[in-house]
Amino acid sequence: MVKITPFKAVRPQRAKAGLVASRPYGEYNEAEMRARLDYNPYSFLHILNPGYKFQQTISGTQKFQLIKNRYLEFKEENTFVQDENPCFYIYKMETRDLSCCGIIAAASAEDYKNGIIKKHEETIASRESLFKDYVKTVGFNTEPVLLTYEDQPEIQEILAKIMQQNPEYEFATRQREMHYLWKVDSKAEIEQIQQFFSKMESIYIADGHHRSASSFLLSQESAKNNEHHTGKESYNHFLSYFIPENHLKIYQFRRLITDLNDYSKEDFLIKLDEHFRIENRKLDAYKPEQKHHFKMYLDGEFYSLYLRKTSMHFTDTLSQLDCQILYDLVLKPILGINDLRNDKRISYIPGKNDILEMKNLIDNGEFAIGFGMLPVSISEIKKIADEGLTMPPKSTYIEPKLRSGLTIYEF
Repeated sequence: MVKITPFKAVRPQRAKAGLVASRPYGEYNEAEMRARLDYNPYSFLHILNPGYKFQQTISGTQKFQLIKNRYLEFKEENTFVQDENPCFYIYKMETRDLSCCGIIAAASAEDYKNGIIKKHEETIASRESLFKDYVKTVGFNTEPVLLTYEDQPEIQEILAKIMQQNPEYEFATRQREMHYLWKVDSKAEIEQIQQFFSKMESIYIADGHHRSASSFLLSQESAKNNEHHTGKESYNHFLSYFIPENHLKIYQFRRLITDLNDYSKEDFLIKLDEHFRIENRKLDAYKPEQKHHFKMYLDGEFYSLYLRKTSMHFTDTLSQLDCQILYDLVLKPILGINDLRNDKRISYIPGKNDILEMKNLIDNGEFAIGFGMLPVSISEIKKIADEGLTMPPKSTYIEPKLRSGLTIYEF
């Protein structure tokens, strides 16, 4: 039984929504960030980058408190207002590559604890604790966890009916995206949506494992410190975007390594030959066409790697993943990359980026070799979660990436 809960979102005034909304913080380079901060006083980036006001870089707990201060200023200036009644919010996003529509609502920390909300990635305790302290200090969350479920036509029919009305927000971006938001405040429609979700046995985290884990930690800590805890407090839930799995776009992460672990190019290729059939593609940027086929770029040339049948020793769903195969047969035993999270010799770039990005980084000498593969499928993600397994870090780059600042959940 999946619980989905309406909440009173803090939102920008209709006329300012497009100005407030920002892309995920990490997507901006320094020049873009400076331009937004210099010329758009309503950008949510002013909240996330409070040091701009003082023309200095601020970090740690001091930054958390200043983020809270900037947020309160936006509320005091009525850039943000809060809905009077708990609502669901239908969010639709259209890009050149993606069209998605789902429900922004509060997910249950108890569902996370009980495994109804299923995960497929490991989290790092230090990051969980840091984000928990961040949310506790600032008192709000604006980045929804991406939760996905098998397509339910009945839910989509309800949403389609609501979306016949004029949206609360409708705006375009410089990236040629269209964003729409509808408010669902009808008790009958809210209950109808809740009933459909209550029939689901489980739901899956597509993106946001650390946010989920941190929110759960905060709920546990807050409940322990509240002698009047009832289970209905806002800290018992976390901001989420509930989206059908067929609305997701899943990409790979390419792996780039700084060196060949003291192997010569020739010796490295001989080591690879034990497990892969290798073809030199020269300058032809080979694109893998099926599972267990890999792209490699080394010394100015592309290669295709085909896993040999004699090396297909699979014991579970995890061992069949291409990102796991690459780790088990190449990154760890040959290149000496044991810790995929913390080894500074390995970096990752989203597979949606042009292959020239990987090529240029290697040609410029920043890295020695790069690998690509087909993306993990949603069925593989679900199997990993159902079997209680976890994927290697950076196994998936999943869209949509929602704009920040449109629906804020306060604790």
